[in-house]
Amino acid sequence: MPIGTELPQLLKQRLFYKGRKFNFEVNRLRLPNQAEGEWECIRHPGGALAVPVTSDGKLVLVRQYRFAVGGRILEFPAGTIEVDEDPLETVKREIEEETGYRASQWQKLGEFFLAPGYSDEIIYAFLATNLEKLDKPPTQDEDEDIETLLWTPEQLEKAILQGEPVDAKSISSFLLARQFLS
Repeated sequence: MPIGTELPQLLKQRLFYKGRKFNFEVNRLRLPNQAEGEWECIRHPGGALAVPVTSDGKLVLVRQYRFAVGGRILEFPAGTIEVDEDPLETVKREIEEETGYRASQWQKLGEFFLAPGYSDEIIYAFLATNLEKLDKPPTQDEDEDIETLLWTPEQLEKAILQGEPVDAKSISSFLLARQFLS
């Protein structure tokens, strides 16, 4: 193995919390330089996100209450991947539940770590086009407070640059989708 590519040795792993969406663990490691320490990690099954674009070029966004930040924040529709679920199936479900739209064309934009300093969560981002507005209203989960918005890419970019609360997964996915937006 080349110098500098040795992996830490796991000495002890403790599960502190097992939740419905993620687990929290603390790991004791010995680094290649023989130093030892503890690293905390949130183990998450991953999430899938849609950048939905209407036929007239508007982005379908949601403004959603998030307890952790104590307020409403602007996001693209997204959700946690269920056990044995394909990320595309996750996001197809979430876009309907959160926005009341269905897309017939999907393109993978990419995938990225959300916060690798403390979590293994990966976000799978997709472009959703050829949207159809469903007759029935969105079926939000009991614990959700969501408002659906239609914005131009310019409006979203302005909001981001002016510091409006927008989550990182939405900013990253917007950047990946820019080349496809007119």
